Amino acid sequence: MIRSATEADLPVLQDIETAAGKPFADIGMTAVAEDEPPTLDTLREFQRAGRAWVWVDEVDQPIGYLVLGVVDRIAHIDQVSVRPDRRGERIGKRLIDHAVRWAKAQGMQAITLTTFTEVVWNGPYYERIGFRYLTDEEQTPGLAAIRAAEAAHGLDEWPRASMRADLDSWSFETTV
Repeated sequence: MIRSATEADLPVLQDIETAAGKPFADIGMTAVAEDEPPTLDTLREFQRAGRAWVWVDEVDQPIGYLVLGVVDRIAHIDQVSVRPDRRGERIGKRLIDHAVRWAKAQGMQAITLTTFTEVVWNGPYYERIGFRYLTDEEQTPGLAAIRAAEAAHGLDEWPRASMRADLDSWSFETTV
């Protein structure tokens, strides 16, 4: 169900991102809901680097995706999104598991992300699956730069933080 994203998938990933953002409006985060998805050029960079994966349905149509960066020599989840009508199926977790396997194969020790701390399907979810919040002192220079860019984009209107999971203690999904 997971495969590398293709060039033809990239517009679909934008559609997934737009749909996945809509529930933010229901909790008063309209600016997040209306934010533009990553550009095709941005998605293409991940795809060409071999760090863009999709979860596909029975007809090979992407319904979720993850793009992974490398920040300060650590795997960094730039974005993971799933179509809202497919939430609850553990697709996001399985995509993250795939990214963890990739990072381990590259000899990395950790994976990071930035997220909203008070949105149920963000910070609390990531904490349940094995991430922990980083203090300001624990942030690497690259993560601090990402957080600064997010703040400049207006995302700090809501509580936001960096998170990290150590790969040696990662718990993989048991069912496929």
